[in-house]
Amino acid sequence: MNLKIQKSITVWMVLLGAFTMLSGQMNSDCPTNLSIFAEYAKVKNYDAAYEPWKKVNTECPELNVATFKYGKKIVAHKIKNATGDEKQAYVSELMQLYDDWLTHFPKSKSGVSEVGKIIADKAQSMLDYKVGSQKEVFEIFDKAFTEDAASFTYPKGLYNYFKTMYQLYKSGEPSVTIEALFDKYEDVSEKFELENTKLAKKLDVILKKEDNGTALTSRETRNKRVYEINSVANTTYANNLDAIIAKESTCENLIPLYRKNFDQNKTNEVWLNRAAGRMDGKECTDDPLFVELVEALHALNPSANSAYYLGLLNDKKNNSSEALRYYEESLTLETDPYKKAKTLYKIAVKFKKRGQKSSARSYANKALSYQPSLGRAYLLIASLYTSSANACGNTQFEKRAVYWLAAQTAKKAGRVDASLKKAAAKTAASYEGRAPSKTDIFTEGMAGKTVTFDCWIKASVKVPTL
Repeated sequence: MNLKIQKSITVWMVLLGAFTMLSGQMNSDCPTNLSIFAEYAKVKNYDAAYEPWKKVNTECPELNVATFKYGKKIVAHKIKNATGDEKQAYVSELMQLYDDWLTHFPKSKSGVSEVGKIIADKAQSMLDYKVGSQKEVFEIFDKAFTEDAASFTYPKGLYNYFKTMYQLYKSGEPSVTIEALFDKYEDVSEKFELENTKLAKKLDVILKKEDNGTALTSRETRNKRVYEINSVANTTYANNLDAIIAKESTCENLIPLYRKNFDQNKTNEVWLNRAAGRMDGKECTDDPLFVELVEALHALNPSANSAYYLGLLNDKKNNSSEALRYYEESLTLETDPYKKAKTLYKIAVKFKKRGQKSSARSYANKALSYQPSLGRAYLLIASLYTSSANACGNTQFEKRAVYWLAAQTAKKAGRVDASLKKAAAKTAASYEGRAPSKTDIFTEGMAGKTVTFDCWIKASVKVPTL
């Protein structure tokens, strides 16, 4: 062999060996760097965490999901404190982080997909840092929802998913029709309802334990707080969603739209349910189309929903007994306790509007038996009590004492439903302001005594002590 070639091979082998040793040394540093950046990140020292994180992210991203969970916070911190080209470089790094996250850790440790969550987080970051067009952001959100809606649970992300579509619709984007907009609204609304039901089920277990007088563990106390925070967020963003669509989903818009699409969808149970539900929600039930929707739905598949809507139709005709029969049929057909609670609450509202207070309270209490966290039912009962202030009690003092009972009931709404805490407290304070004053209590000599209401209320309240 030529001496020059032999020397070249020898040099190459030495260099290759050195590179291999260096590479091995770098890889062996990965666990150490992982530990270092994780400890810094835990105490929110993201600047110190960045370099060791960067090494792990570059050399061994498959090592641990912490690289991405902490990495998101680390890079977001760098973006916040950078400007110009440096800031844009960090934004690009964050976008790449989400893509790499999908590649290396698309599932949780328990094997559950997190694809929807990761993609939705990327879409939200695109909005936050103004990356891509509005249409591109919507398409990323849509990918998260269509590929893995189960893990796409972030309330703000769900809201912005619909909001970006709405903005495309308002800008005249040809691909976003009014039909597509309403369909997406229903998709996202149902998702919010699903997530709130999951939280309610967890919260109700804790509420029942509290009602039984059993002390909560520290973990249960912590979990209750988390469930309440998430429930408030879901409710807030769901309400914001309704506010966005309110201008578009008027009876003037809904009726011609559903009329136009009725024939092609009269065997589509999902479409019929949504159309009837939207018309009910917007109080468009006087239109003949609502009758056609309900009849088609009931003929296709008699269900809890169709029976409830038939009840509504009979209510409109003042056929109260027939309406109640259909409402009860709806409850019999419904197997989901949380949907049953929702229907019971709606029936309670109907009875309240008719002035049938005892029946309204009865159905509200039935709703609470299926969903103890249904705070709206307590507020409804409280309002029923206040509407009877002049009819219950023999003296002016006793009549006004009803407001104490109403206030106590309103406070329960805030206790079981965190999203109603402010409203419930304000309502209770208003009721207490109408109850007998301290002067009244002293003058009447009623401090600490019990007032019993023999009217339909059939309950009592203890007068506050002075």
